Amino acid sequence: MTLAIIVHGGAKTISEDKVAANKAGCLAAVEAGWAVLTKGGTAAEAVEAAIRVLEADQTFNASLGATLNSEGEVELDAAIMEGATLGWGAVAAVQGVRHPISVARKIMDEKPRFLVARSAERFAAENGLEMCKKEDLIADEQWHEWKEEQEVLDRPNTVGCVALDANGILAAGTSTGGTTGQLAGRVGDSAVIGSGLYADGKLGACSTTGDGESIIPVVLAKTAIDFLNGDRHPDEAAQMAINTLKSKVKGEAGCILLDHQGRVGWAYNSQDMACGYMTTGQDKPAVFTKKEASTAPVLV
Repeated sequence: MTLAIIVHGGAKTISEDKVAANKAGCLAAVEAGWAVLTKGGTAAEAVEAAIRVLEADQTFNASLGATLNSEGEVELDAAIMEGATLGWGAVAAVQGVRHPISVARKIMDEKPRFLVARSAERFAAENGLEMCKKEDLIADEQWHEWKEEQEVLDRPNTVGCVALDANGILAAGTSTGGTTGQLAGRVGDSAVIGSGLYADGKLGACSTTGDGESIIPVVLAKTAIDFLNGDRHPDEAAQMAINTLKSKVKGEAGCILLDHQGRVGWAYNSQDMACGYMTTGQDKPAVFTKKEASTAPVLV
């Protein structure tokens, strides 16, 4: 059985001085998820492991390193979905939780539902998940940007992962700190099933990134999955989904995609998109911040 994993660190502009950090972070996330898959772990376990790495890396806009809202605080959204059962779990506007993806996973395993704010935080604490002071998730760079009202050019929005395990099961997950200066309590696409992520038992799985207010109305993740019909290659399906978004709304977005065969695809309409992937047959993971001819998958 083919194993596969792909991660993204956000679709946006990445300044030259942060290219190496974005590649290193995506590589570490792919390696963490791949280690789970090769040891017989599930796709959901691999997705959680990969996203936890990204959440702990200040390079990315998720947990530590997240952007600050209008009140100068970190609020986090995350969700995970497993294709075989259509199981899912989601949290939004949570504070003081180190790994919101793990809270979403715990919810999925217990009972599919969407918890927000204090309810999600209470659930995390009662289930022994990692808590912290909400101030501990404020990184110096983001604090200075918020305090000085700097124009932010290179804060990737949303991290995500899609994986295929040895049992042929697909899973997808996303995690985000939202957008710089967003209204307190604002929730974007990342935790919304169908928009920020989707996993289907037969076709594939997808995680998106970008402007939530643009992604939500076109249900981007589910749209990308639907384009896999007829055995279309994930790379073509991903580009068709982004083209659909561009034709209907304004905004930047990107998506990563795996089909049931373990073929990878991605597309974006922003300047850059941090990504990495590994599949059975590769000697090592591939990581990049731009999609060029040398990094595009072969359409077979």
